[in-house]
Amino acid sequence: MLIKLLTRLFGTKNDRVVKRLALVVEQINALEATYKSLDDEALKALTPAFKERYAQGETLDDLLPEAFAAVREASCRVLEMRHYDCQLVGGMALHNGMIAEMKTGEGKTLVATLPAYLNALTGKGVHVVTVNDYLASRDAEWMGRLYTFMGLTVGNIVHGLDDAQRKAAYNSDITYGTNNEFGFDYLRDNMKFTREQLVQRDLNFAIVDEVDSILIDEARTPLIISGPAEQSTQLYGLVDSIMPLFKEEVDYTLDEKSRSVTLTEEGVQKAEEKLNVENLFDPSNIEILHHVNQALKAHVAFKRDTDYIVKNGKVVIVDEFTGRLMEGRRYSEGLHQALEAKEKVRIENENQTLASITFQNYFRMYDTLCGMTGTAMTEAEEFMKIYSLECLVVPTNKPMLRKDMPDVIYKTRKEKFDAVAEEIISVHKTGQPVLVGTISIDMSEQLSKKLSKKGVKHEVLNAKHHGKEAEIVAMAGQKGAVTLSTNMAGRGTDIVLGEGVTDLGGLYILGTERHDSRRIDNQLRGRSGRQGDPGLSRYFLSLEDDLLRIFGGERITAIMERLGLEDGEPIEHRLISRAIENAQRKVEGHNFDIRKHILEYDDVMNKQREVIYRQRREALRGGDLHEEVLRMVEGIAWDIATAVAVDKALPETWDWDTFAQLMGSHFNTTLTVDASGNSLTRDKLAAEVLEHVMGIMNGKEALIGTDQFRQLERYVILQTVDNHWKDHLLSMDHLKEGVGLRGYAQQNPLIVYKKEGFEMFQAMIDRIQEEVVAILFRIQIAEPEQVEEVNPERTQSNLSYSHSESGAAKQPSRSADSKVGRNDPCPCGSGKKYKKCCGQS
Repeated sequence: MLIKLLTRLFGTKNDRVVKRLALVVEQINALEATYKSLDDEALKALTPAFKERYAQGETLDDLLPEAFAAVREASCRVLEMRHYDCQLVGGMALHNGMIAEMKTGEGKTLVATLPAYLNALTGKGVHVVTVNDYLASRDAEWMGRLYTFMGLTVGNIVHGLDDAQRKAAYNSDITYGTNNEFGFDYLRDNMKFTREQLVQRDLNFAIVDEVDSILIDEARTPLIISGPAEQSTQLYGLVDSIMPLFKEEVDYTLDEKSRSVTLTEEGVQKAEEKLNVENLFDPSNIEILHHVNQALKAHVAFKRDTDYIVKNGKVVIVDEFTGRLMEGRRYSEGLHQALEAKEKVRIENENQTLASITFQNYFRMYDTLCGMTGTAMTEAEEFMKIYSLECLVVPTNKPMLRKDMPDVIYKTRKEKFDAVAEEIISVHKTGQPVLVGTISIDMSEQLSKKLSKKGVKHEVLNAKHHGKEAEIVAMAGQKGAVTLSTNMAGRGTDIVLGEGVTDLGGLYILGTERHDSRRIDNQLRGRSGRQGDPGLSRYFLSLEDDLLRIFGGERITAIMERLGLEDGEPIEHRLISRAIENAQRKVEGHNFDIRKHILEYDDVMNKQREVIYRQRREALRGGDLHEEVLRMVEGIAWDIATAVAVDKALPETWDWDTFAQLMGSHFNTTLTVDASGNSLTRDKLAAEVLEHVMGIMNGKEALIGTDQFRQLERYVILQTVDNHWKDHLLSMDHLKEGVGLRGYAQQNPLIVYKKEGFEMFQAMIDRIQEEVVAILFRIQIAEPEQVEEVNPERTQSNLSYSHSESGAAKQPSRSADSKVGRNDPCPCGSGKKYKKCCGQS
């Protein structure tokens, strides 16, 4: 009672925010006469003047009244549309990073021009996100006339553009596109190999149209780019066929404690000969080297019926601690495929995830995120918890006249559809247009057949063709029109009433079934009653509808039976409608939990993704990665010293065999250390190792020049990171699939996923460092005049994109640099073969 009293006295928070923004509206309106007096050139000249003032230190908030007034005047001249005061309020809400709830027909598309223009003045770019290509193209062309008039550039991102076209669109001041295109471009950019191939700029300001559809409805399905495994499958088989030729201590060494296998020089040469590869450690052959290492590991370090068994044609892991079979789990980084090749069973052709992200985590990367919709308040809690977005209900320009009637409920679905058909026929005879909402395409087609038999001319809209969709929706308000539509179809297009329709009662919205979400029902209702037009909405339901059948159908059935209702006779009462809304709230809460659950798991991946992508982006932007390489070398030098040196033991008693093996496997070199006396310490050993290996690295750098060597470092790091990240994603997928079973052991699956995922990530980082260093120290450097610039053109093909659409692109390819063969004369002029001379280091 106290809360209600205080609300009546002081108004709601929403009322107070609107009142505060209304003061700024007065400032904008005060400028209208001044700006109206300007000629076109003077109005256009405001844009560079605003940009200059921003550069001089004024904030966007300082510029807002004048910028909004300028856009309003330009819109009057170019589009012949003047922003209402309520649209100015909506524009300010968007600029402030809020969600503006605006009823259908209140002009959300025009509202977006205000904050888009203002934020484009920074030069950092603005993204306007829509739900489909049709709306993106329509709005970019329509509103683009306004932006162009004011001296701004406009881009449009739709499916089918090449990288050059995308880059040009993203470099525009304002870029329109769909949520899928923006998200996939972000992922694709983080798979590129040169800075020039990047298409997106930093994520600055995003306006999401139909924000509830994009950030709520589509948030349960992540965007995924996956690549085919056919090539890898064939390569595993090929590499496996040469494994029987390799002999221990001749071609490889085995460390049983760490289960690591290292190729010897002879082993490397044998692999090169058998696989017809000139240099296994050439950057372009990193993938082949990876396959050789995994195949060797599978044959030497993993034993059948100990580490795994073959069951029903599949390799099944045996848990080393419990001895139980781990059905559904797979070894990571291609090891499982190598075992399948070894055992001559079918090599699983996994469509491996190369990159993925949820919409929640993608859109949270923007510096400022905002959105518009006709229905946001039912999901206000989720918008705040997930995106930290406040919702503001923007007052309508004219009072809402639509009447929302109580639901009509029938016993059976057949009775309901008979009643729906009769209602449509009855209303159609009066000339009042009817928009019928269904929750499935199948239902709309069944109703269409029923109406066709009755001779009622109608249109069926089922979201299959976006272009035609807009035309059908736009005509749905004409006299005598009957339109059957799935509830979500036609969003973003206004239904304008035809001549004489307002006298007939406006557009009649007839819903044939309640959706799980009240928001979807409200969206359907919102098609009617735009801009003060009259309208009517009513839902026809049956006890056999899924929502009623699952939630409270028996209780409502008992009420209907007590009332003694005859077959075909409906019940209509606001208490029933309220019970249905309560049922919807339960479903909405359940769906929110699902989305939250997905986000909690993706948040684990997101922290890892940020680390990897940040490193890649720094590398692509020309960052010098030499310091990173030095840290890797120093870390491994210290690890070697730590593995060998034993506290309080004489240096000559240290494990120098292990030292020799580690120096060979990590740095492809040997080092003789004076271990006599007591002066040698772990730190001194690490320093001696580092000094020795840096001499080797500096020699390689001197041979081809600093710039070329920095480029080589960058390429090796990017290639290695991508290979391991791809395998890590697969491992995380398998971990997530199996972690749910931990609940049976009284463990929290999410905590286990976080802990084991972090451990796997740390292990991956260690492997990346070891592999980068190993490659750089084994790589063979060509004579300077033979070296070509390392410029890998990594095209993206044979990739598949999954969310609500799919597309095709190209398989990543790599080009090699020139090199000296192992058996070629050494470039130093000694007359020896390279492998016996400089190639030893």
